[in-house]
Amino acid sequence: MKNCIWILTVIALLSGCSRNVSTQPNILIFLADDLGYGDLGCYGNPIIKTPHMDKLAAEGVRMTDCHSGGTVCSPSRSALLTGRNPYRSGFFYIQSRDTHLHGDEITIAELLGAQGYETSFWGKWHLSALEKSKRDEPGPGDQGFDYWMGTTLNAFEGPEDPEKFYLNGKPMGKLDGWYCDIIVDKACDWLENKRNKNKPFFMKICSHEPHTPISPPAQYSRRYDNPETEALEKNIQYGGVKRPERDISDYKKEYYGTVTQLDNAIGRLMDTLESLGLNENTLVILTSDNGPETPVTMEESLGQWDDPIRDKCFGSPGTLKGMKRYPYEGGHRVPGIARWLQVIPEGLESNVLFNGTDFLPTFCKLAGAPVPSDRPIDGIDAFSAFLNKQVDRKTPSIWFYPHHGDTYFRMPQMAMRDNDYTLIGWLPKKPDSVDMKTWMMTSDPHTFELYDMIRDPLQQHDIAKQKPGIVAAMRKDMIALWREMRDEGLARKHK
Repeated sequence: MKNCIWILTVIALLSGCSRNVSTQPNILIFLADDLGYGDLGCYGNPIIKTPHMDKLAAEGVRMTDCHSGGTVCSPSRSALLTGRNPYRSGFFYIQSRDTHLHGDEITIAELLGAQGYETSFWGKWHLSALEKSKRDEPGPGDQGFDYWMGTTLNAFEGPEDPEKFYLNGKPMGKLDGWYCDIIVDKACDWLENKRNKNKPFFMKICSHEPHTPISPPAQYSRRYDNPETEALEKNIQYGGVKRPERDISDYKKEYYGTVTQLDNAIGRLMDTLESLGLNENTLVILTSDNGPETPVTMEESLGQWDDPIRDKCFGSPGTLKGMKRYPYEGGHRVPGIARWLQVIPEGLESNVLFNGTDFLPTFCKLAGAPVPSDRPIDGIDAFSAFLNKQVDRKTPSIWFYPHHGDTYFRMPQMAMRDNDYTLIGWLPKKPDSVDMKTWMMTSDPHTFELYDMIRDPLQQHDIAKQKPGIVAAMRKDMIALWREMRDEGLARKHK
């Protein structure tokens, strides 16, 4: 009978029927940092052992067309929480002194909290400064989370014994253990001992791993210090992005070990859900904030990108083109696993696009919460994608990464997906005499590439010249979305 109730609930959701509050599921989203599309065993990695994440996929759906809302950290986190393209919120790049999530942005936690959910946040925030002594900016507690433990940034002093955690706004001092283990163990304790068990919960957990600095316990890295790993290395791809000519191969065991350590922490989290009897009525999501990081090549290191800790980055986008920061698929197509027992069929594979902006409207529908109507919301209720059923997406999904011309490395600034096609857009090069704001406000994409994502998911064959009509139509939509989102964000950033 219980299984029938859950199945009928989903039928009601998909048909647009209203739901009784008693049927609200718990919602848990685990956001890894810089985890590549090709880093998990269930996504084809021949080396890294990820049995717990693979099991999660076997018990639910493995999504092959899941995307983060941005190509770098803060923008994608903003998109996830607000349902809005991060440009609208002023996130043209990562959180900094003049960029943070403003208090009048409405988050999933606020909307679900208004529907009776208890909400908690764990780990990397990276949407504002949690250190109030530096800047008084809204933190998790100001944006809907009832209970939270987090750091402003990554553990740049190292993932072992991190020092910069805050618990509900108060510094915690140095903690014993590794970042992902600490946040998972504390989250498990909250589930068992601190939450109100009479309420449904929304929990967001954001690991440092496998972001730099990479330094797993030796027990994990030792697993990959062997001839078998060396033999399989030839099967790993890096999105066509140039790798350093210097030998960094000794570091790969550190990256592989970190992903396995993360997998082990997720396994403990899933065990806790099961032991507390929360498996059946909890929607669990596992995804990443963007594609995998790249080591520094010699030409990049000439200037502001001298960052040798990235030499330990061996994350892979699988066969996809590009990596972190790139608007090509490898920059924003990420692992996406969803499990809701008795609702999402076991062992399902979905090739339906799900974007990072879709979490807010999807979770709102599940919780019976209204989606904000006083501002543009770019995401849609895309629960059907978890069932490998098409969604009604009227506006194309778009991803941005603007930069200062050639000062980092030459790449396009935007990608827009509309049904079977992706249009890649390049802004004109920024003249040295023009500042960033002026360049952005006065430039439109003017050079384009077009890819058929059904026939050419690896984006190897630019068909822009063969399909001028499609380019013209998509170009018009891309420029309109670019201007709309850019201008809203610039007004937000500089008001």
